[in-house]
Amino acid sequence: MNEDGWLADTRTSYDTVAAEYAELTRHILDEAPEERAALALFADLVRAQGGGPVADVGCGTGRITGHLRDLGLDAFGIDLSPGMIEVARRDHPGVRFDLGSMTDLALADASVTGLVAWYSLIHIPDDEISSVLAHFRRVLRPGGPLLLGFHVGDASRLKTEGYGGHPMKVHVHRRQHHQTIEWLNEAGFAVETHRTLTSAESKLGGITLARRQP
Repeated sequence: MNEDGWLADTRTSYDTVAAEYAELTRHILDEAPEERAALALFADLVRAQGGGPVADVGCGTGRITGHLRDLGLDAFGIDLSPGMIEVARRDHPGVRFDLGSMTDLALADASVTGLVAWYSLIHIPDDEISSVLAHFRRVLRPGGPLLLGFHVGDASRLKTEGYGGHPMKVHVHRRQHHQTIEWLNEAGFAVETHRTLTSAESKLGGITLARRQP
């Protein structure tokens, strides 16, 4: 896969399923108490840092962005898919949603207090992860929390059909915690906690909380 190819495929796939994705995932967090607890802890850490903007990178239709705002954070979303952004703006009027890619994150250095990538790194190839995490570190303020959600496992697969039965062409990459932690350490983050769980969000999901080191 070349970068342009997989990015274009990911964008087109999520444009195709945006409306159905919103409907099918709208209330899924209600069925995931441990994920809600992780997001609440993240919100507490942002407040402990003095508050400030929080980026939900790979926000999709904005369900996590909206939840973070319900928790009192100044959250905004960024996504690669214009279709997803359109639905996010429809479902969360008045909330900022920007079109953009985590591979070339158009945010100023040290401009956000916290950053969430909730099951959005799952489409990033291994050889692009270090570049993406470098962007995350660059835009985070020192000490700012980073919260990741991902699928745990060893295999990657090509997803050819998705939400509502629509055709998709996206690679879904599953990772083990030790690999994610190694990448984070190399990128200048200190991992504070991680866990594996099963819930409505993922049959085998991982949550990692880290901080940007000075």
